[in-house]
Amino acid sequence: MSGKSTAAKNKSLDDPLQFIKGVGPKRAELLKKINLETVSDALFYLPFRYEDRTQVKKITELVPGEMVSFLGKVVDAGAIRIGRRRKIFEALVQDDSGFVRVKWFQFNEAYMTEKIKAGRKLIFSGKATHNKRGGGLEVIHPNTEIQSDESSESLEIGRIVPVYHSTEGLHLKSLRTIMKNVVDDYKNLVDEFLPEKIIRRYKFPTRSKALQRAHFPPSDASTKLLEKFQDPSQARLIFEEFFLLQLTLAFKKRHQEVEERGQPFKTRGETIRKFLKLLKFDLTQAQKRVLGEIMSYLERNEPMNLLLQGDVGSGKTVVALIALLTGVDNDCQTALMAPTELLAEQHFLSIHPFCEALNITIALVTSSGTANEKSLIHSSIAKGTTQIIVGTHALIQKKIEFSKLGLIVVDEQHRFGVLQRDALSRKGLTPHVLIMTATPIPRSLALTLYGDMNVSFLDEFPPGRIPIETKLFYEDARNTAYTLLEKEIKEGRQAYVVCPLIEESESIDLKAAIDVSDELQTKRLPNFKTQLIHGKLKKEERQKIMAEFKNGGIDVLVATTVIEVGIDVPNATVMLIEHAERFGLAQLHQLRGRVGRGKYASKCLLISSHALTDDGKARLNAIVKSRDGFSIAEEDLRIRGPGDFTGTRQSGIPLLRAGNLLRDIKLLELSRREAFDLVEKDPQLEAPEHIKLKDALHHTFGNQANLMKVI
Repeated sequence: MSGKSTAAKNKSLDDPLQFIKGVGPKRAELLKKINLETVSDALFYLPFRYEDRTQVKKITELVPGEMVSFLGKVVDAGAIRIGRRRKIFEALVQDDSGFVRVKWFQFNEAYMTEKIKAGRKLIFSGKATHNKRGGGLEVIHPNTEIQSDESSESLEIGRIVPVYHSTEGLHLKSLRTIMKNVVDDYKNLVDEFLPEKIIRRYKFPTRSKALQRAHFPPSDASTKLLEKFQDPSQARLIFEEFFLLQLTLAFKKRHQEVEERGQPFKTRGETIRKFLKLLKFDLTQAQKRVLGEIMSYLERNEPMNLLLQGDVGSGKTVVALIALLTGVDNDCQTALMAPTELLAEQHFLSIHPFCEALNITIALVTSSGTANEKSLIHSSIAKGTTQIIVGTHALIQKKIEFSKLGLIVVDEQHRFGVLQRDALSRKGLTPHVLIMTATPIPRSLALTLYGDMNVSFLDEFPPGRIPIETKLFYEDARNTAYTLLEKEIKEGRQAYVVCPLIEESESIDLKAAIDVSDELQTKRLPNFKTQLIHGKLKKEERQKIMAEFKNGGIDVLVATTVIEVGIDVPNATVMLIEHAERFGLAQLHQLRGRVGRGKYASKCLLISSHALTDDGKARLNAIVKSRDGFSIAEEDLRIRGPGDFTGTRQSGIPLLRAGNLLRDIKLLELSRREAFDLVEKDPQLEAPEHIKLKDALHHTFGNQANLMKVI
């Protein structure tokens, strides 16, 4: 957040970092790699952890299992070969009390040889352990920094030391020095925008003091609080970030409630009664409850703005269709927007038979089709003769004009950005909006992305669904997984095999769907039918294959993720996923939900590479252990972070710099209460004490402020 001080006219938070002491052109380019270009960027680039070096120990004072810092001189160092292929880097370090060995098992030899060399004084921070061969203490993989002169010593020893994410070529010691220069010279230029009442209520430090302390904590600060991001300075910076974000949601919600007027619907009409008679099953209690909530929103004067969350197989499509038919019952057009052409096709095919039986006109709008076909469909929509329109983002094109759009359903909403959803809403006269997702959104993320919306949950599955057993197989157990698949096929069941690529890639060693399909058909299951389906096939061909699989004419469907959503085949009992580590947890959960839809026990078999990171192993273990979409979503958010989860990067929400949606849930909820309360009391931020807050909102969100209806 930028600002200028009248007391320091020559300085600005917009100053380029290149001209800060210790930077220069070369380091400025390195700083750009971690998105640091201005003073403001640096001020709000907080340490991700801290090291307590307040008590620098002598080598003879090292205690096994204790994190320590010590200053020592390298006596000897170098790479040592262990066996034929393995090397370690080892150094003997000395101070005036004794010697200790330090070791690295993973290292860049050229870099280590240059940095860890005889005669050099370094600061070592790590955990001392007993040598397994009885050779005394040693320190494995310590953090090291060159101790070169007295002026820099105060930043690295005898204090709590900040640790920042850096980049290759930019030493942490240099980055720390740059940060110290920035904080010392510019911290007093930041504007205070939090209302004084909030600062007093929560005993927050001023913004400048919070920045100083968060970057360079005093020696008496609690390292436990700092590591948990619960120090008052961190809490203040996290709160203000959440507070601005929640204000935008509060403004948007108020705008919808006060200014937007929708068409109230008459619900539970004749069309709905006829539709329910066509169904071959009874609605679950959860479906009935959610439909009751939807109908109550549709009956109001203001437009419905509802997020419907429901796990895979919980029956969202039926709920959505009843909402669409309610719009038709009120002489309105209704639209269903899906993120991909394939999903739009599948929705169209599943809805079309009901529309035909109810004498309702329905059209599919995608980028496919001839110009003449598109023209006829567009004309029918503009005239109002088409009542339900199913499509992709093609629905928001200028060529599409609706006669009277009264309700919109957006499926798998996280794949659309805020602007796309907003564009479709503007096609109608403040239409009712139902957004639904089978990707469970953690409460913290829902508060951030959809805090302006009402939320309903489909938390019940249709009766008789048997839990799906999920197993993880590494590459050397591939045959075991395929043997389980073959056993199911020979017992009359069907299976999916999902591969991440269609064709062999030279750069990424993945099993190609084509090869898997050929092997199954020619070697493993020659007496059964295997069929390959992928996104490059023509629409008609894909539809034909899906219909044949559903009717039992195909035993094994080998596919890319085109079958992630939309297909319902009760006889399919095996979902085998090649290179499972290449998929997100939410995607794996979606794929798993394609089986277990009939009366037979079902399995999800994950095949993965042995070369997994710790995060990769944690992700796959989460999907094996849990069948609950919400706990899986929480784990996905924890591991991957909010930047990638459910397409947050395209949602119109800026990435968080201080806050963490899981770690800081209490501060998120606190900021939400304060923001909504403030907008209720001062809906235009006209009070003198809120002027700087209004400026901060517009500076932070820019053009997005208009989108979110920020005043």
